[in-house]
Amino acid sequence: MNHSPEEAVAMNANGTGEGTGVLEGAVVAVAGAAGPAGRATLLRLAEAGATVVGCDAHPERLAEAVDAARYAHGGATVTGETVDLLDLDATRDWAKRTEAEFGRIDGLVHLVGGWRGSPSFQETALSDWDALEKLLIRTVQSTSLAFQEALERSDRGRYLLISAAGASKPTAGNAAYSSAKAAAEAWTLALGDAFRKAGGEDGPAAAAAILVVKALVNDAMRAERPNAKFAGFTDVTELAEAIAGVWDKPAPEVNGKRLWLTPQT
Repeated sequence: MNHSPEEAVAMNANGTGEGTGVLEGAVVAVAGAAGPAGRATLLRLAEAGATVVGCDAHPERLAEAVDAARYAHGGATVTGETVDLLDLDATRDWAKRTEAEFGRIDGLVHLVGGWRGSPSFQETALSDWDALEKLLIRTVQSTSLAFQEALERSDRGRYLLISAAGASKPTAGNAAYSSAKAAAEAWTLALGDAFRKAGGEDGPAAAAAILVVKALVNDAMRAERPNAKFAGFTDVTELAEAIAGVWDKPAPEVNGKRLWLTPQT
């Protein structure tokens, strides 16, 4: 979904929204912006004063998420477009367009998700791995490579991966999912080491961090299962709050770190 100047709501002279939050003036890209976690993140970042640039593979749901964030925060600039994150060149083009239009990129939040499991380890389908490798690993590879240099040019660059506790403690029925999440974490930590090296003796100016949850829950899930406890689950609004909060901390404090939103396993 390409956007035009007319679609961006109430932009000020600097091309940013009129928010007054801690992220005022920042430009943050959100990959996987159309799902429940993406919607909550668009809302929270817009509330904090950021210009938010979302992408997703589902244009209709993305348009709904973008519109919801715009209308909730009338002074915010929230845009969206479909991008094939399995295509590194297309992802690089997205990063270049974003920086050219808004003058900077201060964050990439990776919310592309997907889950496949099996009743037992022996019943694991390798086709599940094929699907999850694309969703959970390749999209991290593309976004990190495409956005690294822009994040290093920022004075507050952040690359944030949302991961699962199962990456550190895999179960028999989650072999493919846990392995894919663990690989995505390793890739993100390697980006963090690149940021560390780029910072030299002064320490990293940008940070790559992993926010770890057991699982996510939202209002629609609660409505569908009113008697479910969802014990240990993180609400998508709490996740969005934690995402915004990463910018409150110095880059050296969060770079290369797992930030647990559930008891550490």
